Amino acid sequence: MDDHVLLASGREADVFALDGARVLRRYRDGGDTAPEVAVMAYVAAAGYPVPVVYAADGPDLVLERLDGQTLLEALLVGWIGIDSAAELLVDLHDRLHSLPARLGAEPAERVLHLDLHPLNIMLTSRGPVVIDWHNAAEGPADFDLAMTALIMAEVAVGPDADLAERSRAGLAAFQRYAEPPRVSQLRRALDVRRGNPTLSAVEKAALDRAVTLVHTRAG
Repeated sequence: MDDHVLLASGREADVFALDGARVLRRYRDGGDTAPEVAVMAYVAAAGYPVPVVYAADGPDLVLERLDGQTLLEALLVGWIGIDSAAELLVDLHDRLHSLPARLGAEPAERVLHLDLHPLNIMLTSRGPVVIDWHNAAEGPADFDLAMTALIMAEVAVGPDADLAERSRAGLAAFQRYAEPPRVSQLRRALDVRRGNPTLSAVEKAALDRAVTLVHTRAG
């Protein structure tokens, strides 16, 4: 990829600029992006805001190059308030969970993003767009809400004091507007995070404090 500019690196993938309209998202450990593309196509057909997918081949996705910034970036510079951001986050959950499962036959099952937090929402000229569908699955809607709350709580108990303070405020606002998940789904989210190979030992050690914070805010 020497001929392409690296735009961003996440825990699992790198994003390169191909041209002014497209980016390449490449998973470093390989894999098959076909399931991710299928979910994106399904929700896009229902009007849910996702990047346009131009091509997919193994671990590579060629996607629409989005303008704007992430919801987290907008929060950090004060371009959007915490309550407005929380309402947007809950609205994106609600819109997604209004869609029936693509594969499952259970009436209560919904499409789940399972990584829907401010860093995976782009505020673009065409409105908010949800990115990074690698973890998408199907199941009860409150599992998705539990995962979002836990991920935000992880930042809130993290080592960056300023970011932690902002995340605590963001979590409190999110939990004011969102339906509280069942305890069983929060435990499930905790189990998933404990098994996440991209989390460091230090991050995993802080998960109990994070889940306690979620419980505290919920109370």
